[in-house]
Amino acid sequence: MEACYLTPPTPEKSIVTLYGDVVNGGNCGVVMTTSWGLPTLRFVGGRFGVCILALLVLPQAGCAVSYKPGEAVTLYVNKVGPYHNPQETYHYYTLPVCRPKEVRHKALSLGEVLDGDRMAESLYEIRFRENTERQKLCELTLSEKEVEQLRDAVEELYYFEFVLDDIPIWGFVGYMEESGFLPHSHKVGLWTHLDFNIEYNGDSVIFANVSMKDVKPVPLDGGGGVVPGVGAGGGLAVTHTYSVRWFESPLPHGRRAERLRDYSFFPKTLEIHWLSIINSLVLVVLLLGFVIIILMRVLKNDFARYNVEEEGGCDDLDQGDNGWKIIHTDVFRFPPYKSLLCAVLGVGAQFLTLATGIIVMALLGMFNVHRHGAINSAAIVLYALTSCVSGYCSCRFYTQIHGQRWVWNIILTSTLFSAPLFLTWSVVNSVHWWCGSTQALPASTVLLLLGAWVLVGFPLTVIGGIVGKNRAGSFQAPCRTRNIPRQIPPQPWYKHTAVHMAIGGFLPFSAISVELYYIFATVWGREHYTLYGILLCVFAILLSVGACISVALTYFLLSGEDYRWWWRSVLSTGSTGLFIFVYSVFYYRNRSSMSGLVQSVEFFGYSLLTALVFSLMLGTVSFCASLAFIRYIYCSLKMD
Repeated sequence: MEACYLTPPTPEKSIVTLYGDVVNGGNCGVVMTTSWGLPTLRFVGGRFGVCILALLVLPQAGCAVSYKPGEAVTLYVNKVGPYHNPQETYHYYTLPVCRPKEVRHKALSLGEVLDGDRMAESLYEIRFRENTERQKLCELTLSEKEVEQLRDAVEELYYFEFVLDDIPIWGFVGYMEESGFLPHSHKVGLWTHLDFNIEYNGDSVIFANVSMKDVKPVPLDGGGGVVPGVGAGGGLAVTHTYSVRWFESPLPHGRRAERLRDYSFFPKTLEIHWLSIINSLVLVVLLLGFVIIILMRVLKNDFARYNVEEEGGCDDLDQGDNGWKIIHTDVFRFPPYKSLLCAVLGVGAQFLTLATGIIVMALLGMFNVHRHGAINSAAIVLYALTSCVSGYCSCRFYTQIHGQRWVWNIILTSTLFSAPLFLTWSVVNSVHWWCGSTQALPASTVLLLLGAWVLVGFPLTVIGGIVGKNRAGSFQAPCRTRNIPRQIPPQPWYKHTAVHMAIGGFLPFSAISVELYYIFATVWGREHYTLYGILLCVFAILLSVGACISVALTYFLLSGEDYRWWWRSVLSTGSTGLFIFVYSVFYYRNRSSMSGLVQSVEFFGYSLLTALVFSLMLGTVSFCASLAFIRYIYCSLKMD
């Protein structure tokens, strides 16, 4: 058993190794350094594929760490950024603060890198259960440019994030006070003393936070732009100090996540919302009951009218009648753009599997507030492994509807989502890189993700496609299709595609609109989502509403003697993604305080991808429900 190691990005030229056991052996290594701000990568021997798989499944942090009294507890500095822009983060050492001569970074998992973490060892000396008062950290002489940099950071409400024993610690870089109109008062100060309050139970750290209430900030502004303390040489002398206080906690280590969830450095917007969920559930049950009862009564009347003893065969059923029965020889006519339709269904099935897997993993307790980036790693691994689902479903159905270019179908399936994802990521990552944000992925991570797709995702798509092609079988339509298509009569305005998309998209969106706010506050904020049971319930409601609405709209379409239901069923409920994107615009403008180029580009770029994912998932559910419904009603007809 050999070791595989990865070096995370660093703002300095340094090498840090991350060790992980590789089951199949193979000495391999990935070492990354930075030069001129650009990450570089090199592989040290071994098998590239083994390294990729090993790095994708690196264990996340969260195991209990035992300390002895007086043992050093490492405090890592991580990142800073504007308080209202969660995705705009920069390395802590980009600010003129106390830093060691040689910056040593902590080994990071893939999920942590994707989350923008860049942890580095600090100068703070913290020892387990040993209090420290007014310990000097360092003395700095700030230039006028550095003072201006700190002033801008304080005015933009920059906060910092430290990490101690996998516990995030947040605090503001400085203090700003603005009051009055005439005279106007504008004060900006830098916090130079931090009080660390750490709770412990036995030999484990339970919780930690930082406060600045017992000290005064060092002023960074003055009349006419002159900073007090800046002399002719342009230097502002500051001394950074810190104190450490330990407190015993009755909370065991296994429940320390509860302590962090109760902490409120960031505004708390997520509360237990059972009443809203029950309200949505009642409305959905009433809606589904209404659709099912009305539709079943109508179908019962249709069957009673259609299933009469007739002397002719299947071809005589359309004599002197109208409605959905008369188009039985056209309803199973295969649609145009077969390959694209099958690719949509395949990728939609993949995301349904991925979403279910993520929720199940969350219910099993695999994600918590101390596992930094665990959900990011899980999503990437599941996306790569579930690629076989997309290939299988797409190629299987493509073969059933007599598709001939199955190789092209596999390629289209594998790129239907990955291509928009790559284009969006390229724009977002370029903006982050240009602005120096830690959210910009280093070259090693990019190659790692690319390797996961090339060596795992795409091959599994091909394998799944081949298996699906060989196990396709026949389509088995209840009625045979005529060679000449039937002319479709003019349709009223309320049966047009746009109207169906509006109805089919709004109803599923209304079923999840309450929970959608909490999801956005988690993804685009700093909330920790914990109500995964409710999320599973809402997910099931979403799929149920989408399926029932699709069946109802398909019936109304067929009753007007319009047999073009294939794409219509996908678009009707798949349009929910458009409503979700419109809601994201509303959330950005009215429910958040986000601003700036970096945050805006990332928000709207990934909101578009989110809308695409929902469209693919719900379009797949809608199509499958419509197909099952159409098979049922035409199989129930008495045709000789």
